[in-house]
Amino acid sequence: MFICRFNDDRLGVIHDGHVVDVTSALASLPSYSYPLPSHDVLIANLSSLRPWLERACVNGLRYPLANVDLLSPVANPGKIMAAPVNYADHLSEARDTSEVNHGRRIDEIQKVGLFLKAGSSLQGAARGVQIAQPERRTDHELELVVIIGKTGRHVSRADAHEYIAGYSIGLDMTVRGTEERSMRKSIDTYSVVGPWLATPDEIRDPGNLDMSLQVNGDLRQKANTRDLLMDIGALVEFATSFYSVHPGDLLFTGTPAGVGPVKPGDTITATIAEIGTLNVQVS
Repeated sequence: MFICRFNDDRLGVIHDGHVVDVTSALASLPSYSYPLPSHDVLIANLSSLRPWLERACVNGLRYPLANVDLLSPVANPGKIMAAPVNYADHLSEARDTSEVNHGRRIDEIQKVGLFLKAGSSLQGAARGVQIAQPERRTDHELELVVIIGKTGRHVSRADAHEYIAGYSIGLDMTVRGTEERSMRKSIDTYSVVGPWLATPDEIRDPGNLDMSLQVNGDLRQKANTRDLLMDIGALVEFATSFYSVHPGDLLFTGTPAGVGPVKPGDTITATIAEIGTLNVQVS
């Protein structure tokens, strides 16, 4: 199933090039009182909600995809985790390109670890990327995003799949400079996720997905998730060895070589096989 959020926080399921409005299914979610949960309640209840979604699909209003504004498929992630230099070709690129490394030593992911991005940076496809510091270089970074489905700590690589609610496409937008990654990558609109959530049953092998990114039709990045230095299971194991994960947490898995600058007026087209295509305007 491909699940999206659209327009004014409506819930939808993608079917035959249309968005089917299944917002009515949200009535079956448990009620909560203050203090509200710190995780995403839709993702936490996605398995039990699925029969309701399937029933709502039968009579739900249908909208052509081109006529809706797609939001981030996850509304309230507790945290956004990200893996730096997790493709060998990007590691080499970062080490060899002064505009990327700014004179800093670029270590392997096993040494540098993961980093966190601010939740306020989260954006969906329709809202686009807004360049915050036009005097500095802002780069695109295409990534597969893992959406955590349940709470876990010290999760083994072998059991990681049990903690995944789905997959999406991510743009880890980045201002180049000497500040810490978490600061340069946490600007408003610099964590783009979409166009929807693909549940695990839609993905034959998340470790073997072709991915590509174009800017204004020019190919910039092309890779396959089999080239990840730390695969998805290893990343979940690595992350949960430091902190707990919760439903709706997002894990950006890393970008391949080909990162490059964008400017206002550009169109970014990011595609990952079996998930779809994310179209984003830069302003």
